[in-house]
Amino acid sequence: MLQVIRKSNKLLIAASIGLMTAIAACENSGTTNTTTNPGAASTVTESPLVSPTVSASPSTAASGTISEVLAENSSFSTLLTAAQAAGVQETLSEPGSITVFAPTNEAFAALPAGTLDKLLLPENREQLRKILSYHVVPTQVTSADIKPGEVATVEGQPLSIESSASNITVNDASVIQPDVTATNGVIHGIDKVLLPPDVQL
Repeated sequence: MLQVIRKSNKLLIAASIGLMTAIAACENSGTTNTTTNPGAASTVTESPLVSPTVSASPSTAASGTISEVLAENSSFSTLLTAAQAAGVQETLSEPGSITVFAPTNEAFAALPAGTLDKLLLPENREQLRKILSYHVVPTQVTSADIKPGEVATVEGQPLSIESSASNITVNDASVIQPDVTATNGVIHGIDKVLLPPDVQL
């Protein structure tokens, strides 16, 4: 009889220990889940904050005025030299919102031999100013905003613009580097120098 009681006590003790172990395991499991969930929530909360930072800094983001952006881009070094000779570089640095159809170095190189050197002479400053002003539109127009038709220029005479899904042309020049943004407007690189209708070179 005594042995039966002792065996019963041992079984009760073993059962109690098992129950306590199970309870402890459940409590630990709950703690682990609580710790994991805040971590997961934190990750989800932070992710949207990363995307706007990246998207706010695209490759074409404004890094200075139009004059400064041209100076930083070697493709437009000849245009910058011409702007300095014509005395319009300050205009490209003024606050506002303009569009510049900017001939690349190759576009200037395609002019008849000796033409650029002639235009850069002090006595031809007004003619050079007129030509360069013909490349400037007094409002900001991105490629998405461009519509076929005529657009007024700072020079006074309009440019003729054609737009398609694959190409934008300004008079007989093609836009080859669109939407280079600046703090005071936008630059569209073109492959030809534009000449006002009343200018002969």
